[in-house]
Amino acid sequence: MTISTVRPAAAADPLASVDALVEGLASVGYIASRRIATALYMAANLQKPILVEGSAGVGKTELALSTAALLKHPLIRMQCYEGLDESKALYEWKYGKQLLYTQLLKDRMGEALSDAPSMDAAMGRLHGMGDLFFSEPFLEPRPLMKALKQDDGCVLLIDEVDKSDEAFEAFLLEVLSAYQVSIPEIGVIKAKTPPLVFLTSNNVRDLGDALKRRCLHLHIPLPEPALEERIVLTRVPGIEADLTRHLVAFVQTLRTLELRKPPSISETVDWARALILLHADSLDPAIVRDTLNVILKFEQDIDQVEPQILELLAKR
Repeated sequence: MTISTVRPAAAADPLASVDALVEGLASVGYIASRRIATALYMAANLQKPILVEGSAGVGKTELALSTAALLKHPLIRMQCYEGLDESKALYEWKYGKQLLYTQLLKDRMGEALSDAPSMDAAMGRLHGMGDLFFSEPFLEPRPLMKALKQDDGCVLLIDEVDKSDEAFEAFLLEVLSAYQVSIPEIGVIKAKTPPLVFLTSNNVRDLGDALKRRCLHLHIPLPEPALEERIVLTRVPGIEADLTRHLVAFVQTLRTLELRKPPSISETVDWARALILLHADSLDPAIVRDTLNVILKFEQDIDQVEPQILELLAKR
């Protein structure tokens, strides 16, 4: 009897190949180009962070969310902003708990110090007690530390890293290169299983070379019509293919105009959902005029497009 050496579980591994990733992401509702899947495949297997850049609304954050769903890993998200520091990103001490324990143990501390032969001896004992209050039970982990302490791995999303300061960007280097952090009172905490790290950027500012060297780079552009149609059909169940084709063509035409903010993929999907809600089965000037505020976020863009609606619809 011949025993097969093929392992069925391997075929089900979403990280087994680029094609498996494309199929796996589609199964959780994310339509990925081969370029996106290839970058994700390399990031996961080389254990390197992936820096995802592109305009707002092209699916950078959604890629991390979908990857976590696909891999069935917990998602730990850190939203970046100006002034973010390590106390909000890495850890804080539980000062209230430290104070409470100090009060509860005050009498015991007094007894322990009462028979000290000298001031130096008393200070030495006090120093040892103080170290107890700066140990892991009194530590409040923030997103970065939580990610490093996930023994079975996780997806760590560092969202809009370009909104943080350069000092915080420099602080990230140890985490991204060695998957560890150094805490003066405790020592080095290193991940047992390195997290799969996504950093997203809307290009608010240029990121430093040191950060980019530690990451694989992925730029997600606005999609071609065929890909955008697939995304809409996946994200908006029940929409007709004909309506999808027409609304995507209209959005693609809008992107050729000089707008303050051209519509992104997220706006296309929101518009499709709005049209379904309004029971629209085709695009006509009235429905487009009534729902322009879904795809255009600035009044000046709406004022520019509104007089051209008939002309733009004719270009579909």
